[in-house]
Amino acid sequence: MDAIRGDIRSSPFPLTGDFLAGRLRDQLDRDDLQYIEDLIETVQDHGDGARLLERGTVTDRSTMLIEGFVFRTIESGDRRYIVGVQVPGDFVDLHGFALKRLDHSIVAAGPVKVGTVSHGSLRKVMHERPNVARAMWFGTLLDAAIHRKWIQILEQLDAPKRIAHLYAELQTRLEMVGRDAPRALRTPFTQLDLADMCGVSAIHANRAVGKLRDLGIGEIRRGDLFCEDWDRLRRYARFDPDYLYGDGSLKLDKGWY
Repeated sequence: MDAIRGDIRSSPFPLTGDFLAGRLRDQLDRDDLQYIEDLIETVQDHGDGARLLERGTVTDRSTMLIEGFVFRTIESGDRRYIVGVQVPGDFVDLHGFALKRLDHSIVAAGPVKVGTVSHGSLRKVMHERPNVARAMWFGTLLDAAIHRKWIQILEQLDAPKRIAHLYAELQTRLEMVGRDAPRALRTPFTQLDLADMCGVSAIHANRAVGKLRDLGIGEIRRGDLFCEDWDRLRRYARFDPDYLYGDGSLKLDKGWY
């Protein structure tokens, strides 16, 4: 299963039903969930490579990813660096509410469906629904935790393990939002995308993909990872999901504000 799902309209919250799923979502009451759903003001479809927000552009709204994948990218000279990947349910640029402009671009990786929320509405959240505000704050802190892990694996792991770790992370994040990939994790990623995510050349990424295949860890074809043994892949990548905060033990403290 991939990150494009055709039955979102069957959900009571078709636009935001994946937000914090597998984490704090079950701690929000139905009124809060409906409030979050009603925040979405516009829904748009974009094609592969669409730049949803350009680095340095002043913004007055934030984006919820409903379907597909989104990259965070930084361009320097003729190089592109992919510094993050977002999956359905992520508030892609919620931190833009405070920063007003980002130090990176937001780019569609394959076709995407997104919803937008004005910063004026987010200001109301701070006053009207502090419990929802706290959940959104959790989302931005989760993004920071994932970014720290990416830095760590760039320092610690070789290219084959970096790629394996990337897919282990994505499989876990998609599983949290009910998009399990028992044998095949389908993505629109190219080999160049994998190279730019792992900080290596396209040739090096190609060799890393070949090593994963030769070791029997998994086979990547046109961005899709076919894996018979996810536990083995996780062990190979030294993947520990704690940084994704999906253990379900966290509780919203009603008196935090």
